[in-house]
Amino acid sequence: MGVRTAKAGLRTAVVLCLVTALVHVVLVFLHVAPSNPVSKRYSSQVNGWVFPLFEQNWRLFAPDPDSFNRKILARTAHTDSKGSVQVTPWFDLAAVDHSAVDHNAFPSHTSQNLLRRAWTSYVETHGGSDTARSERAVMLQTYLRNIAADRVAAHNDGGAFDFIQLRVVTLPVAAPGTPAGNRPPAPTEDRLLPWWKVTSHGK
Repeated sequence: MGVRTAKAGLRTAVVLCLVTALVHVVLVFLHVAPSNPVSKRYSSQVNGWVFPLFEQNWRLFAPDPDSFNRKILARTAHTDSKGSVQVTPWFDLAAVDHSAVDHNAFPSHTSQNLLRRAWTSYVETHGGSDTARSERAVMLQTYLRNIAADRVAAHNDGGAFDFIQLRVVTLPVAAPGTPAGNRPPAPTEDRLLPWWKVTSHGK
């Protein structure tokens, strides 16, 4: 009986994996295929599956490197038992990613792209406003907030926080051969996002 149960469980797991893989391939195909009646009819289901984790684009063949350096900073706030609000100093999330990539022959995709792509997707859906005006904008706002909260919680030694705020400082990339000098380049944008509510453990 034990062997039969194990075989039945294995068959079930294999079938579930195959079905999941098939559904994934079909949904990604509908996402990248030219617009057609099927992809239009099921666009919400396709987008719900593909974004933001399985997004497809052609940048492998036509790369579009960043022309700016962005410092993505985060700070948190917590209301203590006496009712006073404690706000932490700014924490540079982008610097953590840069340090994980520098001098690493095989840097992870997460360190290279997760935070950067979350921010560019946020800007694409929100523009200069921080008000989400579509379901996709709400999803990407939540996605960015959760990434930032998880990153801060990982470096926070278990400290609880109730709110998180992001600040994005955009700096120009110096032209090749330009002497660095002692003065840092002036930021082209210094954007302060509103405070976002998170759970006490940072999600």
